[in-house]
Amino acid sequence: MALIGVLSSPRMESVELRCFSLTNSPFRRNPLPLDRRKKIPIRLKKLGINTTCSLSSEALPMVDSGGKDNLTGSASLEDDLSHVTKFRMSDFKIRNRVSIGFGGRAGELVFEAVVKDPNSPLYKTRVVLRQHFSAQAKRRGRRAVEVLKRLAHRKLMYHSYSMQVHGYVCSSTTDDSSSFTLVHGYHGSLSLRHWLQQSDWLSTLEATLALDEESVRRVGDDTVGGPAVSRQLRLIRILMRDLLIGVNYLHSHGFAHTELRLENLHISPVDKHLKVGILGNASDFYESGLEDTTSSYGNMDRRKMMIAFDMRCVGFIMAKMVLRELMDPLNFAKFKAFLTKANNPSCLREFMLHAFSRDSSPGNFGIQILDRNSGAGWHLLSSLLATNPMERISCLNALRHPFLCGPKWRVYPSIELIRWSLGSTAVRITEEYIYAHQQRNRLAHFIELMEILNPHSKPKHWLEKLPGKWRLLYCTGKHIGLTLRQPSFRVLIGDGHLTISKSSKPKTTFSVSSHIGFRVVIGKDWPHDKSGVNGALQTGTSFTLRAGRRLYLTEETTTTKLPSSSTQDSQAASVQKRLSSNQWRKVVPIKEFPSSLPVTKLISGDIEVTMSLDEPLVRNVEMAQRVVQEVRVQVPPEMFDPSQLVCGTYVDSRLLVLRSVNGSALLFTRSCTHEEL
Repeated sequence: MALIGVLSSPRMESVELRCFSLTNSPFRRNPLPLDRRKKIPIRLKKLGINTTCSLSSEALPMVDSGGKDNLTGSASLEDDLSHVTKFRMSDFKIRNRVSIGFGGRAGELVFEAVVKDPNSPLYKTRVVLRQHFSAQAKRRGRRAVEVLKRLAHRKLMYHSYSMQVHGYVCSSTTDDSSSFTLVHGYHGSLSLRHWLQQSDWLSTLEATLALDEESVRRVGDDTVGGPAVSRQLRLIRILMRDLLIGVNYLHSHGFAHTELRLENLHISPVDKHLKVGILGNASDFYESGLEDTTSSYGNMDRRKMMIAFDMRCVGFIMAKMVLRELMDPLNFAKFKAFLTKANNPSCLREFMLHAFSRDSSPGNFGIQILDRNSGAGWHLLSSLLATNPMERISCLNALRHPFLCGPKWRVYPSIELIRWSLGSTAVRITEEYIYAHQQRNRLAHFIELMEILNPHSKPKHWLEKLPGKWRLLYCTGKHIGLTLRQPSFRVLIGDGHLTISKSSKPKTTFSVSSHIGFRVVIGKDWPHDKSGVNGALQTGTSFTLRAGRRLYLTEETTTTKLPSSSTQDSQAASVQKRLSSNQWRKVVPIKEFPSSLPVTKLISGDIEVTMSLDEPLVRNVEMAQRVVQEVRVQVPPEMFDPSQLVCGTYVDSRLLVLRSVNGSALLFTRSCTHEEL
């Protein structure tokens, strides 16, 4: 049983509730009796509802039985609705059930009906009657008809990607409290939210869309079936492309939907397209009556902001379709709180891994889908949810994004997307935590490529990007594992963070603190029992940013100017030779390898070192010293002594690369503040 509409009296002394059984829904198959009706007294401040259901003659749309073509309102209003069909109640056969996908809002009652007028072009067609009572609800209904004037001239696009409005039911009532009944298309019994909430949603949607080789070609694919991850990605591409085409159709006609939600999207089993819901709250880009230059600039800002709002809603829809954890309202609230707390959307992967990975079901492939194609899904999602509205991606650019283009479509990625792909690939390799020789070489290659494509080479660019909490992912220096030796104390290293914050004066000075968490494993059964004493090692210093350059020494300069070349110079020369090969020319659009790159020099100050240990090691100074020595063996020396960091070679909204005095690179990712949510 579901509440479909609420009709309130003008004095709000009582509320009359009308609802219908959901017998046409897959969640309930047996019809329920609809023969009762009840009025419930309520208070002004608190509304208590206890529903019973009925389908009496009074519950039907309030129209005259004689079928007079008189719409409630003035003659001007009737002219505004002249471009759509006027129906009479006698044209319909009302069904005694309402599908769950058409749940109404406050001030609305929803009915399913079949057109029984043989002279109507909709004869024997199932439609939905949406009766609006309140002033706000009636405004939504009439607005949906008004918008049709500017959309219906391109009937193919309108019928394919929008929920079709057929007309309205005329009424002979002339008082101000009369209702307005909208007649719109029936596109299946479920909204997209209800589709995704089913346990077998993937196979059910594939059957509804009747996916075959011909249908998947419109997303650049030529295969059907396969692993569940590939099937889900293919289906998401189809639905997202339909959604973006429909939203772009509205934007190109000067409208913003403003109510894009899973509940307002329906999948038609007839033409296999996703339909954008009723445009009752569609808003115009340009305000009427403004002709001066200042107002025209204001209209442009209004247009950009409204498009950005719709694109943010599209991002939320995509997030829920891919990351099934977000279908839970509590998890989605955490997701939105992460974005509203000024966290960069490019860090969503870091947030999702820490916040929801442990609670994910075995059949949830959301993170795997977004990780495919070098993290293209995370890039599209962060572009849709960008903090700055002016930086959000448009519908057309989203349709060209590699995540929504199948393997058969040739896509030319932008420099920004190339940087993102290099960083995502490097992050994925570090997560495997099997640092063989081949993987270490690949990581070094990707870090070098990122440095070449560094978008922020000047220190002034780093002033905004550098502050934050960064988690250490990888160091190209020497690696020593715990199981390769027999140390005096077995220490498991946790996360290493570098927290960078601005100082008050001067503006190019930053305070840097390094925090390394670890655990001292006590006991002989340490391979199986990792419990022990927790501790932390912290260092603090300050940095001043200066402009500088990093030189790549060639073989000639090495032999003439520096006869005794160091290991760093030989490594740089070998890296230059590898990056100049045809293998990397296909990835990075550069004609020749540069002899030097601009970097940001880091000039450090004094260092302060502190360590904390839990009981019982905190009282034994000698044991504490041995623990510190073991931590220093396993941790890169730059984390223990930040003064060894001499320059920054790459920074963006999510990744940071710092070079040390010995030439090794430290790769960091921006750490989200999920602990505060």
